Amino acid sequence: MALWDRVKESAQSMQSQLTAKKNDLKSGAFRDASMAMCALVAAADGEVDAAERRRVAQLIAGNEVLSNFPAEDLQRRFNEYLDKLAADFDFGKVGVLQEVAKAKKKPAEARAVIQIGVVIGGADGNFDDAEQSVVREACFALGLPPQEFDL
Repeated sequence: MALWDRVKESAQSMQSQLTAKKNDLKSGAFRDASMAMCALVAAADGEVDAAERRRVAQLIAGNEVLSNFPAEDLQRRFNEYLDKLAADFDFGKVGVLQEVAKAKKKPAEARAVIQIGVVIGGADGNFDDAEQSVVREACFALGLPPQEFDL
């Protein structure tokens, strides 16, 4: 199986798992950690371009699990995290990873945040090294083994 097919299959599998848990993923900590994760993946290469911002925003808006929250609220939080990363990526990443870590108290939510990172990263069929690296860092922030997510 080609690498692209494996990435796509993994992202689809993660999305199916998330959808099955949709009713359990309604806390503010999950919402904030998910948007922080999306921002990290979007800015993984250290740059935040308009096309990437739009692409990830569309993925957020179309994600069934995230429909538990008002779209405008998600958009605002996503943009705030992206702006922190765009202003100073390394410093911003520390703060954004702290937001991700808020989901650590509930293991199901913590895993779901990582799954969202994988879904967002793999949505274009190219879950690149920089994206995998920030998702791995998020695993450490949440106390989860990256191997559990094939990272």
